[in-house]
Amino acid sequence: MNNANTGMDMGMGMTGCMDGMMWGMGILGILFAILLILGIAALGKYLFAGKRQ
Repeated sequence: MNNANTGMDMGMGMTGCMDGMMWGMGILGILFAILLILGIAALGKYLFAGKRQ
């Protein structure tokens, strides 16, 4: 019975770790998407500014 409980605790610990990793990956993904959008916007602004001059 004790072994089963220990196994359950370890399983819950792994689940918590996976949730933390998913949050971390989600935050990194959002930051990467924002940087990508800003980079594309800057590139577009630079290209269109070059055509006007």
